[in-house]
Amino acid sequence: MGGAMLEGWLDQGLAAESVYVVEPFPASAEAFAARGAHTAESHAALPTDLEPGVVIFAVKPQVMDEVAPPYASFAGPETVFMSIAAGKTIGYFSERLGDNAAIVRAMPNTPAAVGRGITVACGNAGVSAAQQAQCLDLLRAVGAAEWVDDEGLIDAVTALSGGGPAYVFLLAECMAKAGAASGLPADLAERLARATVAGAGELLRQSDEPASTLRENVTSPNGTTYEALQVLMAEDGWQPLMDRAIAAATARSRELAG
Repeated sequence: MGGAMLEGWLDQGLAAESVYVVEPFPASAEAFAARGAHTAESHAALPTDLEPGVVIFAVKPQVMDEVAPPYASFAGPETVFMSIAAGKTIGYFSERLGDNAAIVRAMPNTPAAVGRGITVACGNAGVSAAQQAQCLDLLRAVGAAEWVDDEGLIDAVTALSGGGPAYVFLLAECMAKAGAASGLPADLAERLARATVAGAGELLRQSDEPASTLRENVTSPNGTTYEALQVLMAEDGWQPLMDRAIAAATARSRELAG
């Protein structure tokens, strides 16, 4: 995810020489260096006079205990820390970076890799209006971005948009299997499902109409789509299933956070 974000920033004109990437793996470091960014193996290898405006934590949550604490040396009014690690709260970073650190917690999703992500972010009281705007600008390099004042909403965001791509991929998977069960060759059913989900998503993105209106536009009274929707919109159909799925993911996000 961090690599995708960096590609987005550079493609939008961010000066590569202003970027320092801490990357311990040589192959990945070489790829960043090829784009013109400075690289370092660790925090200790960064220039001693470096005064970053934004420090971004884009590592797995499991290694954050090791990664984050040294960056407390950068804490100050001119620096904002932004994390895209799931489950790591603002309080978690305050404990490791200091109570005076300006911290932004962001939850992106994987379509950021193709510039179609959406991220929701929130920050602590130390984040200035200018820093908030700067972080949102960076996040918008790979898609849409929203800001919330209540960090408690991030768990539901994680469940809805963070995990959402997996739900859409499952939809395509289920559609393909159902098509094959109705007699289509499996490879054709797969292509039809993928193209349909991708095309419908793009139509939804480009339209100003709500999803419900777009659905209604496809549905002829008593036609084939109508019959399918009688099943999908039944009392035991998609809505109660999705309600339970989002609730389960939200609860798990809260557990992981702590």
